[in-house]
Amino acid sequence: MSVTADALSPIAWKDRNRYLWLLSLTGLILPFVGAAAALSTGWDIWWFLTPIYVYMLLPLLDVWVGEDQANPPESAVAALESDAYYRWLVIAHIPLQYVLIVAGAWALTSLDLSLFAKLGLTFSIGLSSAGGINAAHELGHKKGRLMAWLARLALAPSGYGHFYVEHNRGHHVRVATFEDPASARYGEPLYRFWRRTVFGSLRSAWRLERERLQRKGRSVWSLGNQNFQGWILTVVLFAAVIAGFGGAVVPWLLLQMVIGFLLLETVNYVEHYGLLRQRDASGKLERPKPQHSWNSNHRVSNLMLYQLQRHADHHAHGSRAYQALRHMEGAPQLPAGYAAMIMLAGIPPLWRRVMDPKVRDHYQGDLSRANLEPGVSIET
Repeated sequence: MSVTADALSPIAWKDRNRYLWLLSLTGLILPFVGAAAALSTGWDIWWFLTPIYVYMLLPLLDVWVGEDQANPPESAVAALESDAYYRWLVIAHIPLQYVLIVAGAWALTSLDLSLFAKLGLTFSIGLSSAGGINAAHELGHKKGRLMAWLARLALAPSGYGHFYVEHNRGHHVRVATFEDPASARYGEPLYRFWRRTVFGSLRSAWRLERERLQRKGRSVWSLGNQNFQGWILTVVLFAAVIAGFGGAVVPWLLLQMVIGFLLLETVNYVEHYGLLRQRDASGKLERPKPQHSWNSNHRVSNLMLYQLQRHADHHAHGSRAYQALRHMEGAPQLPAGYAAMIMLAGIPPLWRRVMDPKVRDHYQGDLSRANLEPGVSIET
């Protein structure tokens, strides 16, 4: 059956997920729901409602709802990207995140909570900080100083202000290479990757800003350093919270910060595990292609994560808005959504049992073409 031009027009085509994108704010609302349930029932397990949802219910929802490989027609992309509704959904994450941090600090210091309850609340706030990095990821790829500063505000709770520099000017240049600290290697356990990526990304962001400022004749120690701009926002935020609620909140602030950026780095681990861009005879690196990113079309987690799981299109078109990202043929597919995969990554033997065969299949058994961890045999 033929398809008329009108059927593909931006007027005729409607985003069936338009209001389902509100699910992206779930991680900011559930901590309040869990707190209300815990205080009304006395059951401390409710403080863990957010991690229970993320790590248990979300993978089940992904299986139940299934995948969605539908792409918006190219004729509708311009209208989609100019629709402010989608942009405001991402921006809304920032004030909600800050309200959650203040409310959480009050609960941690004012309520008579057990250690178990405090851990549940802190874990929930940490997950929201990881969500803030994802919101910053979306905002940071947009043009303009306002978007840049909004991205830094979203990064402040996780203390990961340098992500704005390293992700855009480091990771997107070196993705799926041995040199990229955010691209996991075949055979590299998650916990070893954490050490390499956390400190490697920090060093890379510092080097990138030093080189940029030197070209302008400025010192890396100036306030023009974009890393400093992000870190200062963290210091101001934490100082304000400590001034309001006392020093007792410090360990919980730091714990949620670590939870936030380690969850982000676990997602990085999943996204490019074992994948490698090739070089031609002259040594020139090929451009990023769909086969250099692991993808997932699981609908619910994509709605939660601003379609971060359509990662191949993101690397091909970094400024493309989340609502317009496409499923790309040729991109290797994950067996589950990110929620399930980050849990799997936490158990390295199980991760390798599931993912190593997929990497081998992707390269038709030729692991010399994969991004290998030093010391890992290509016969493994």
